[in-house]
Amino acid sequence: MTRVAVSKLAPGTHAWALAVLSWAIAGALVLFASAASAQSAQASAADPALVERVRAAVIKDLQESGALDRAVDAGVTRYVERQRAEAAERERSEQKANAGAVRPYAAGRDHVRGNPQAEVTLIEYSDFECPFCKRFHSTLDKVVKDSDGHVKWVYRHFPIDELHSKARKEAAASECAAELGGNEAFWKFVDRFYDLTPSNNGTDLETVLPKIARDIGLDPTRFASCVASGKYDRRVEQDYQDAVASGGRGTPWSIVVSKSGKTYPLSGAQSYATVKQLIELARRDK
Repeated sequence: MTRVAVSKLAPGTHAWALAVLSWAIAGALVLFASAASAQSAQASAADPALVERVRAAVIKDLQESGALDRAVDAGVTRYVERQRAEAAERERSEQKANAGAVRPYAAGRDHVRGNPQAEVTLIEYSDFECPFCKRFHSTLDKVVKDSDGHVKWVYRHFPIDELHSKARKEAAASECAAELGGNEAFWKFVDRFYDLTPSNNGTDLETVLPKIARDIGLDPTRFASCVASGKYDRRVEQDYQDAVASGGRGTPWSIVVSKSGKTYPLSGAQSYATVKQLIELARRDK
């Protein structure tokens, strides 16, 4: 999944490691102090000199045996894993809450593949330069074909500018294809683009865009003029803002919507089986 930003390690890790170290020393110190007291009834555990000798012995023993390093490493690993799990759960909760804000399917505006009257709507926010989107495209194509008319697939734009500087122009070009050739031309553009391009800004736009226009039967001159005009930049930005508002943090970002309006967020290029499972849940929600 292409992310908008790379997550950083949660703060407090180093402080926690120091706490583990202190606990290890304190626990061993108690054991040594108890042993020393048992061996000498006259020795006092509160004797500062005894405490220092025990502390030094504990530290030396733990360091030489490697037990201290192993304990700290294990503690830090558990802490990091717990922080990551909690962060992932928070993100899932936020996405689930935000998914309800997704803009509803609009027949006169959205690009749809499949039965426009299907009870389940799968809205995908995608980036033309995202390799995961490219892979997911074929998955969703199969899902729609296998759905027997129960699923419609809506394609919207989510260009990740920080990673893919060409994606916005490609998104606008797809809108030009739709202007000149309708919904069918839009999907032909998308299919052909993913067939021809390598992803991750490796696309030669000066060569690829005119070729796609010719391949799908568009007037190359009118297509080039439309792309150069920037007339669809605002629409692409609106889709981008919709994606973020609905919980999208990377691409592909999808939301399955049931007939009743219940939403099921789907983050990343998930498997065919996972997508089908969400669709079945949505179909049962009348």
